[in-house]
Amino acid sequence: VKAAKKTSIKSNFQALNRLHRLGLHLKLGINSSKYTLSRSQPLSSRSMSSSNKASDVLFQEQKNKNVLITLNRPKALNALDGSMVAKLTPKYRAWVSDTNTPRTIVIKGAGGKAFCAGGDIKAIYDAKKSGKSPKECCEFFASEYVLNQLIGTLPETLPQVAILNGITMGGGVGLSVHGKYRVATDNTMFAMPETAIGFFCDVGGTYFLPRLHRNLGTYLALTGARLKGPEVAVAGVATHFVRATALEQLEDELLASSSPTQIESILGRFSVPFEELKAEAKGLSEDKIEAIDRCFGHASVEAIIQALENDSEVEFASASLKLLKKMSPTSLKVVRRQMQEGANRDFKDCFAMELLMAERFMENTDFFEGVRALLVDKDKSPKWNPPSLSQVSEKDVSAFFQ
Repeated sequence: VKAAKKTSIKSNFQALNRLHRLGLHLKLGINSSKYTLSRSQPLSSRSMSSSNKASDVLFQEQKNKNVLITLNRPKALNALDGSMVAKLTPKYRAWVSDTNTPRTIVIKGAGGKAFCAGGDIKAIYDAKKSGKSPKECCEFFASEYVLNQLIGTLPETLPQVAILNGITMGGGVGLSVHGKYRVATDNTMFAMPETAIGFFCDVGGTYFLPRLHRNLGTYLALTGARLKGPEVAVAGVATHFVRATALEQLEDELLASSSPTQIESILGRFSVPFEELKAEAKGLSEDKIEAIDRCFGHASVEAIIQALENDSEVEFASASLKLLKKMSPTSLKVVRRQMQEGANRDFKDCFAMELLMAERFMENTDFFEGVRALLVDKDKSPKWNPPSLSQVSEKDVSAFFQ
């Protein structure tokens, strides 16, 4: 990999890999007295998932102890549910505990269309409708966040390489972005579209989004804008970009490696140089990045909108305003505060804050209205409450953090 790529992309996430092995949920920032989860099976897999299929996650351990994980729900675009979390979490715990066995983890999605298109939010909607309390609705989030933190704090002897070939959103971001290596391809489509369903950018978005350079994280969080192919690496979300045609060979070499210390050089041989990527990332040109930096650094959503209305990059500003006008006003204001809070919190504290925020969203109506409009009635016309930014007070926003 070119030196420019190493400094420009990887530096954004070096802090994600600073801790050592994890133990109990308290060390992960989860209040275990509030959310009691089994170490072997997250409670979400019992109460939130309609099935516990044996084949929804596949584990293939090599002779050298390296592991290939395949998210295997291609018809559902490998969306993450409680059953999958229940299988993944104890595996990661076991690998972390096995301190005498260095290994490389390669994780990918089946089917070629998606790495993982998000979490099973419909199950949470159904739980609420069946009479579950906000705390009970958060059981999936609690177990998911534990898994995210396990991945984000893997030791150097246990690096993860996520192959983001296809759609990577929401829950799929949580499974990948906190790991040491994230490989984008020509087919990658990355997004954090939570404000469109009246939610917030969870799965550690509090930590990694504010650490993207030049206000890109705030832009992605508020607008839910999509990054495609090379743009994912240019933004700093991916650490490497590899042509899709080379993935099979890359996977073979990663799994055949005899030591985690070889992974950097293997990825380097297959990766497209950063300067070449910049030329290909048409949707994230330098002019657009400058406009993002100008407009999305303001302290309030209202100020961001005003900046967009007056910006010289008219096409970009118009597209961004169109996206923002569709989003939940409450989510927009809460997410702007979330980005500010996350910039000053450590990895563990960000997840603790997110679990509190998730419960607050479960107490409110916008998330369930957003899911209804997108996945239940599919009218794509959510009725946000309140319906405008001016009706969301600072007191309302603060309540999501208390």
